[in-house]
Amino acid sequence: MPLGYQIVVAVLLDLLWGDPRRLPHPVKFIGRFALLSETVTRKLFSSPRLAGIVTVLAVLTVTAGLCWGLLLLGRRLYPWLGDTLSILIIYTTLAARDLTRHSGEVYDSLARGDLPGARRRIGMIVGRDTDVLDEQGVTRAAVESVAENTADGVTVPLIFAFLGGPLGAMLYKAVNTMDSTFGYKNERYREFGWAAARLDDLVNYLPARLTAALIPAAALPLGLNVRNSIKILRRDRRHHPSPNSGWLEAATAGALGVQLGGLNHYFGQPSARPTMGDPLRPLEARDILRVNRLMFATYALILAGGLALIHAAG
Repeated sequence: MPLGYQIVVAVLLDLLWGDPRRLPHPVKFIGRFALLSETVTRKLFSSPRLAGIVTVLAVLTVTAGLCWGLLLLGRRLYPWLGDTLSILIIYTTLAARDLTRHSGEVYDSLARGDLPGARRRIGMIVGRDTDVLDEQGVTRAAVESVAENTADGVTVPLIFAFLGGPLGAMLYKAVNTMDSTFGYKNERYREFGWAAARLDDLVNYLPARLTAALIPAAALPLGLNVRNSIKILRRDRRHHPSPNSGWLEAATAGALGVQLGGLNHYFGQPSARPTMGDPLRPLEARDILRVNRLMFATYALILAGGLALIHAAG
């Protein structure tokens, strides 16, 4: 089965069922192996940064080897089995359905007037303190989470699937998982997690910018503010600690006509960063639904563009 068909089936599976919660998930195994590797490399190397580099190389090597070996075995046994495994691997790297499911549950709580419930649900997908958030604060957290994860969980694994098939998508997911595991600027991981964080920034650099550039185009059929999305993207894209996430959040803030960023609290301590976008109107719960539709429209553009390039290349 051609790669384009495999990707389309994988996307449909994700949209229909989302994360296969009852099945073994490759990302969970990658995370566990990364933590196991950490315990070994910290004992072998006195330098935390060197130990972190070796851990990254080990996780990528094992991920690539297992993925390639599984695909090779499947294709040698039965061609249809190889195709099925390719589809399933790509499917497990995509998270559009889960992203909208989690954020949609936050919206449902807000729509019922259940602010404590909305705080609990948003606390499951963001790292900031949520017990102090009002309705606008919960909404902002959900919108920012969807905007940022539009790349990590949706468009970038899709792009790597087009570039490298199931192996490319799974290697990207390994990089992303290691950043989620080690990419913290605390005492334990500031040096050890340096390689994981820098590699994640590097592999997301161009795909995140491509995704951000398509957000204004995706805003057009949804009736959102295209001109403002372009304006805020150009003006505020660097107003974020991450070199990549700011592009996505800025384009999203402009499309919605709201302001993102500002003051958050982590473990009781305030943390302020520059805002993105102009407060043309106050944030409201329905912005969670709007940002989800914007994510899907951007997803569709990436999918259509990738299929068109495959067709053009024969």
